[in-house]
Amino acid sequence: MGELNPHASINLEQASVMLLDDNPEGMAILVQIITAFGVKMLQRATTAEMAEKMSGTVPLDLVLASATLRLSSGYDFTSWLRRSDLKPNAYAPVILISGHTVLSDVQKARDCGANYIVAKPLSPTVLLNRIVWVAREKRPFVSSDGYVGPERRFHDVGPPPDQPDRRRAESPETVIDVVTPNLRTNDSPSSSTMETAE
Repeated sequence: MGELNPHASINLEQASVMLLDDNPEGMAILVQIITAFGVKMLQRATTAEMAEKMSGTVPLDLVLASATLRLSSGYDFTSWLRRSDLKPNAYAPVILISGHTVLSDVQKARDCGANYIVAKPLSPTVLLNRIVWVAREKRPFVSSDGYVGPERRFHDVGPPPDQPDRRRAESPETVIDVVTPNLRTNDSPSSSTMETAE
């Protein structure tokens, strides 16, 4: 995902985008990048509390939030948004922006319900690439006691373009049917065995 697909396009002129960042320089960079993408409806929040209030009054198509804030965090805001009754804003795509994207931060972003996490320094190409990806992704939205947000598992869509499919090349040519079972459900003699293929 380093380079933007030259065939990818997205029209953001009618999109309502919320930016959440308490750092003035970080907010200025976000505003500059997002307005260069054609976004005209821009909501700016400098605290999670301000973002929560805006979420109740303005329809959102996308949220870009700093993962770390002085008084709260983008993780907390995302978790709050996902569990709120603010429809359709609770389902708005959320991209978190962080200075650190170590595995624990990526897992935290995934578990709070964010669609993606992007590392600083922010590149317009990378950010646009992620926005296009989030707009086109087909992960279902999940709501359970322990998690609310897009399906956390990414499905295997095969190798990247122009790359060989090593797994397919290494798999055996034919697969044979099992003639005798090789597993039992337990060790008792009356236990049923797996059915064999006919």
